[in-house]
Parts: sequence; structure tokens; C-alpha cells
Amino acid sequence: MRDHLYFVYILASRRNGTLYVGVTNDVMRRTYQHKNDLVEGFTKKYGVHILVWFEMHGDIRDAIAREKRLKRWNRAWKIKLIEESNSGWNDLYGRMMGEAALPDLPGSPSPRVADAPLGRG
Repeated sequence: MRDHLYFVYILASRRNGTLYVGVTNDVMRRTYQHKNDLVEGFTKKYGVHILVWFEMHGDIRDAIAREKRLKRWNRAWKIKLIEESNSGWNDLYGRMMGEAALPDLPGSPSPRVADAPLGRG
């Protein structure tokens, strides 16, 4: 059986700005769509393009349940969740793109090993 990953994520328009909670099986693709206004609706209307938080799930039912719970949370709880791992409200998409773009050349050490660890926070 093939393993699947599902992501619950939060986008923001800016630090302490408008928030959007979503779920996807490809957080990079989905964030790209939001950033480039390829998705009609809330994120396009309110300019919500910054990936500020995400978590992974192995089961889509768990991911959807978590998304629904987060959508019911009050704003202060969501902000606390974001700031626990990303106090600077950094765009995690850019960080992940930078990490994904690092080459692994045969015979040379991986830049991911040589450099400081890249994290979500």
C-alpha cells in the first residue's frame, strides 16, 4: 500500500492579518496556487498568501478532522499555534522551496548536511 501524506495548513495575509485554514495532499502545490491567485475565493479576495503553519497527517480523515477543529478555534488560539513554531510569521513556502532546490550531486556532501538544519520555526 502506498503511503500518503496530508497537510493541514494556515495562510496569512501578513503578521496578525487575515487567516485561512485548509487541507491538502500537496502543501507546496496548494500554496503555489494560493500565492498566484489560481484559487478563486477567500484567499484571492483577501490576499492571503503566506504559509505560516502546517502539520502532516498520514490519514485524510485525521487531517480533515483537524482542519475542521482549527476552523472552529478562535483567532487568539490560531495565532498562538502559529507563533509556537513560527514566531516571526516567516513564509514557510519560501523556506521549503529553498530546501527543495538544493542539489544533491553524486560524490559531494549534501548541502542539507553541511548547512545548519532547516526547520519550520
